Amino acid sequence: MLKMMTFFQGLVPETLGTPGDRAKPQSSSESEASMSEASSEDLTPAPEAGAAPDGEAEGAAKKKSKGLANMFSVFTKGRKKKKKREESQPSPAEPENEPKPEPELDGPLPTVEELKEALESGRLEAARPLLALERELEAAAAAGASETELVLRQSKVEALYALLRPQVLGVLRRPLEAAPGRLRQALAVLQEQEREDRRAAAAGPGAAALAPARPRRWLQLWRGAVAEAAAERMARPAAGAAGAAGRSEAESAFLRMGRTMKEDLGAVVERLKPLFPAEFDVVATYARSYHQLFAAHAGALAQFELCERDTYLLLLWAQNLYPNEILNSPKLAGELQGVGLGGLLSTQQIRLLENTFLSNEVANMRELMTRALNLESQRWAQDVAPQRLDGHCHSELAIDIIQIISQGQTKAGSITPALATQVSHMLLVELLGLLRSYQCAFDEFLERGRQLRHYRANVMANINNCLSFRTSMESMEQNQQIPQNLLGHLLTPLTELKARGFHTLLQSLFTDLKPLFKRFTQTRWAAAAETLDEILALVSQRLPEFLELHACFREELMEAVHLNLVKEYIIRLSKRRLVLKTAEQQQQLARHILANANAIQHFCTHNGSPATWLHPALPSLAEIIRLQDPSAIKIEVATYATCYPDFSKDHLSAILAIKGNLSSSDVRSIRNILDISTGVQEPSRSLFSLINVG
Repeated sequence: MLKMMTFFQGLVPETLGTPGDRAKPQSSSESEASMSEASSEDLTPAPEAGAAPDGEAEGAAKKKSKGLANMFSVFTKGRKKKKKREESQPSPAEPENEPKPEPELDGPLPTVEELKEALESGRLEAARPLLALERELEAAAAAGASETELVLRQSKVEALYALLRPQVLGVLRRPLEAAPGRLRQALAVLQEQEREDRRAAAAGPGAAALAPARPRRWLQLWRGAVAEAAAERMARPAAGAAGAAGRSEAESAFLRMGRTMKEDLGAVVERLKPLFPAEFDVVATYARSYHQLFAAHAGALAQFELCERDTYLLLLWAQNLYPNEILNSPKLAGELQGVGLGGLLSTQQIRLLENTFLSNEVANMRELMTRALNLESQRWAQDVAPQRLDGHCHSELAIDIIQIISQGQTKAGSITPALATQVSHMLLVELLGLLRSYQCAFDEFLERGRQLRHYRANVMANINNCLSFRTSMESMEQNQQIPQNLLGHLLTPLTELKARGFHTLLQSLFTDLKPLFKRFTQTRWAAAAETLDEILALVSQRLPEFLELHACFREELMEAVHLNLVKEYIIRLSKRRLVLKTAEQQQQLARHILANANAIQHFCTHNGSPATWLHPALPSLAEIIRLQDPSAIKIEVATYATCYPDFSKDHLSAILAIKGNLSSSDVRSIRNILDISTGVQEPSRSLFSLINVG
């Protein structure tokens, strides 16, 4: 058997899924606990310097003035109330966590220095008094304060915002590494800033003395931070992945990016979506960032002239693994519905890659099939005995060829079913060419290899090959992989190969039978029974030579033997050397013919011949010879012509020549009966067209 490795073996990675895909949704408390334990393998790298933990921030707060303490008490009370509500309603995304549009603070506003110290300590609670300070600035501008005072106050406000912004975005850049409480604070600040942007846009331009500060677009900055974090994650090499399992650099990169995207988006769905406000559309934001990076990588690769392996890899990810294993994975399919991420490659890029893939595959399959045929024909020429399988001569050629085609179909099917259909049609055209080459190579072997020791065994092995080919192709037709009009073309070379093989195997037997059949006319049919016994005994003696054929082919071969016995018998009757002038002589010959016909039929049927169509051939001729009434003979001839449309006037004349008591006019009248049947139908099987009469 031709040993081959699947061309694309190893390209399809193991499942992209992770154990987390099967985890149950976490409750609020479980989610918070898991976030506090997030490792460096979460969505983002280690935190930036300057983001103080809650404990440190609380320590710094104790040093504040009474005014700042009163301001912070607003948030402390809010957290206590919230904690009580969470005990009865554990959902982490309750709307009461959100700050009110209008900040209402107890006591006087903290000073700029106090706010600066709080922000430098990482206290996000300072965001609300900072917003109030910004509102006071707007009010002062509306009241007509001096430009100098406004510029000074605005510069201080903007400096405080410059401190607040990295604190908020730093938390949101690495959300899974932040404590849940701090993450909620950062989200609340961002949400409040977005509302303030919308309020400022609705209010119109501020005082001319103030530099435009709104919109601050922190939500847009957060989306940019998400894209940066995604880029870092997608670019991070997997530990020990280079060259793993024989993968190329491109394969390892695709597998790493695919796993990272799937795992990270799964974490976003499970752990961030319950905490983020719905208006932030956190899942879609992360998904778009990861998708853009993946698509950019795939698109850049598609610009190069790729090798066959990378062409297949790119199509596999773009058409199958990415849409099915990632976007439509159980955890992400519902979340990404309607996001409209699109594909990794454009339609034009896909078509170009598919055309290249198809061209590569057809060329490879053609080369593999030709190589398999060449190896097989070399074994014949080198007189290598075929294998024996279950007592039959066996060749691996058919198995190798069908396996090559199946591999091509499977490989294309791993990309898309439509591509598999295209490959199938193209490979079937290649298969037709291969089968014709196979027939030619076998014909050449039959002519040149007669003296080889294993000649007949190799002939039988190739005949047996036809069964494997035919079975596989009929199965493909049933599965609609082969059009009906193509199956007949594919089977034609096999039918001719099998017929040539049968002829070669039976040639010596038929040659040995000819002298025995000549005895019928040499003895003027006096010893017909004894002669036929010798003929059948010789055939019986030679039949074991064909036991290494499959049973179905032994039946076909026995049908060929059956046909030869009937044909040779009719040839002897048509030699015009026997003229019987009395009805009694004709009836006696008819009885001999009928007895011989029954013996041939019984012998051939017993040995497996399915040729029931040959059963009437000799008995009907015996009846024509036995009958004396010209009208009855006409009826019998007309009936006979319907069974054997290739029964011609010349054949009839040779049989009627035995009846020496028929007048010339009767012979002409009987012959003319065939004019009625001529051209009515073509013979499905040949009998008389194989018999030449002189």
